Amino acid sequence: MMVLGAILLAVALVVAVVTMLLRRQLREKYAVLWLIIGAAVLILGIFPQLLMWATVSLGFQLPANLLFTLAILLLLGVALHLSWEQSQAEEEIRRLAEEVAVLREGVERLQGSVDAGSAAPTDPADGSDR
Repeated sequence: MMVLGAILLAVALVVAVVTMLLRRQLREKYAVLWLIIGAAVLILGIFPQLLMWATVSLGFQLPANLLFTLAILLLLGVALHLSWEQSQAEEEIRRLAEEVAVLREGVERLQGSVDAGSAAPTDPADGSDR
């Protein structure tokens, strides 16, 4: 029964990731991680003796302890990666805000020049219409 549950979980995870990819709700660089996790769950679901072998080889008492340790390490890695991504995004936002401020100042200066030029009286004999 647990084997069937693990297989169903893996298939559901892969289907969810592929669906989110197709709807452009998840970027490819994040999807790879989740597809690898889905594949690992599927492999462990089909071959539970691999989990027992890894448990004994790594010195854990129970397979659940190994799974929880791996889950915690995975979540720490994801949190670190997302913090890095957020820092990169904040830096990009700051840079773009500075660039917009410089461009806005330039537009306002040009708008002031245009307004000053259109306020000047035009000479009909001259033929120019500033």
